Amino acid sequence: MTGIHLMRVGSKQGGGTPALDVLDRLAAALVRVFRTSCHVREEVLEADAAFHAERNQYHSTLLLEAMQPDGDVRLLGVTALDLYVPVLTFVFGEAQLGGRRAVVSLCRLDERFYGLPANPALLERRLFIEAVHELGHTYGLRHCRDWQCAMASTHSVERLDLKQPAFCAECQSRVIPPRNAC
Repeated sequence: MTGIHLMRVGSKQGGGTPALDVLDRLAAALVRVFRTSCHVREEVLEADAAFHAERNQYHSTLLLEAMQPDGDVRLLGVTALDLYVPVLTFVFGEAQLGGRRAVVSLCRLDERFYGLPANPALLERRLFIEAVHELGHTYGLRHCRDWQCAMASTHSVERLDLKQPAFCAECQSRVIPPRNAC
């Protein structure tokens, strides 16, 4: 599979649609990690069908099912909506293991969610790490025991901040073969 497409995900009722410039910067960063083209789609995936009123959150699995990747590309949905899966209070993102679809949320990556001042640089770093993590799952990677690897399991922003926006050597070798030496 080649290429990654990024798509904004939002709600008619609750917003949540990230700005295109955020996705443009994310796409540029992802090119360096995955060594493949990244394209930002113009359209917005409408998420209202995935809304759960009692939780006031959006079911990420339903969003994955609604996403339609073109050809042989991976599709990463990016939203500011709060995501969940039924067995967890929230998720930063979700992906199809070995599939072509993933989604990440800015909601709980944002310092303002915790009552702190906005920190745009930290928010974009967290988004980058989470995007690498979820896209790693689409390459078949499972959670890594190296706590600095992007594939380490993370259930809090404090743990996420310890990770690097890159794979450890073992995970990297399973996603992208080494470049030929000249």
